[in-house]
Amino acid sequence: MKLKISDLKTERQWRAATGYDQARFEQLLVLFTTSYLNLYGKSVAERQTDLEVTPSLTSEEELLFFTLFSLKAGLTYDLLGLVCGMDTANAKRNQELGLRVLEQALATAGCLPQRAFKDAAEFAAYLKNEETLIFDGTEQRTQRPGDDAAQKENYSGKKSVTRSSP
Repeated sequence: MKLKISDLKTERQWRAATGYDQARFEQLLVLFTTSYLNLYGKSVAERQTDLEVTPSLTSEEELLFFTLFSLKAGLTYDLLGLVCGMDTANAKRNQELGLRVLEQALATAGCLPQRAFKDAAEFAAYLKNEETLIFDGTEQRTQRPGDDAAQKENYSGKKSVTRSSP
């Protein structure tokens, strides 16, 4: 089985598969296609004429659909390849290619947030008009330091939960 754009019949299916309705997908496709041409100088079809194998994705539309589907579905590369009719390595390569083009398209459209700041003042100025900020405060595991002073710096204060067997 290979998932295809033509399989999407309703707006609900479009949103479920890509996160976009069909009209917004088509708007994004214009930016995506322009960015692909700017990055690679040729269309997907033109670049694939040199390949000796049958390509999995034959147009910018298919590449954008695959990229958005891969982000929305959150599948492993093994499953993504299975659903989309390609091997694991091609699923990874195609997703990376699509993400590179998508990032360029969104940056060109001015839709990406700034991700790097030279100092705290620049960060504060960037966010001055925002009413609400949401931070991910999830604790991340770290390697336990060897010396006692460094261990105290990294101590979370959480007690470990031990399970007893019945």
